[in-house]
Amino acid sequence: MKRIPLNIIAAILLVVAISCNSNKQSPEAGPENLQSKADSLEKDVIEGHDVAMPKSMKIPDLQKEAKRLIDSIAKLPAKAQEATAPYKAKLEALVKDLEYASMAMDKWMTEYSFDSARDNLEQRIKYLTEEKGKVDKVKEAVLGSIAKADSLLKAKL
Repeated sequence: MKRIPLNIIAAILLVVAISCNSNKQSPEAGPENLQSKADSLEKDVIEGHDVAMPKSMKIPDLQKEAKRLIDSIAKLPAKAQEATAPYKAKLEALVKDLEYASMAMDKWMTEYSFDSARDNLEQRIKYLTEEKGKVDKVKEAVLGSIAKADSLLKAKL
């Protein structure tokens, strides 16, 4: 009778052990892991807010400056107004972007419920996942409009 090499037996035992363990419930479904996931999502949501909120405080001043420049362009002679029309259009688009970013931040903060579904981890994870997507969009709108304002308001005519 032929002898089976020890490394082949070890490999077979390893495959059997792994396949037996695959029938057990995944560790992700445990309450500790659900709580950990919820905590991680909550942290991400709060971090998104903490990045966007202080930056959004600049929005009113940036809007004021963009509107001041639009008003200044309107007081120029016709030829100068015509020459600055593309810049004016960019300023008007900037004002709208800033208004949207400010509105989005206010809306998200008003609607966010810190205590939502605390007693149901699966519901909480679903809620926080949705809120993370929302706050990421708000953060993008705030940071993007401020970056646009910074470059456009510093542009030389």
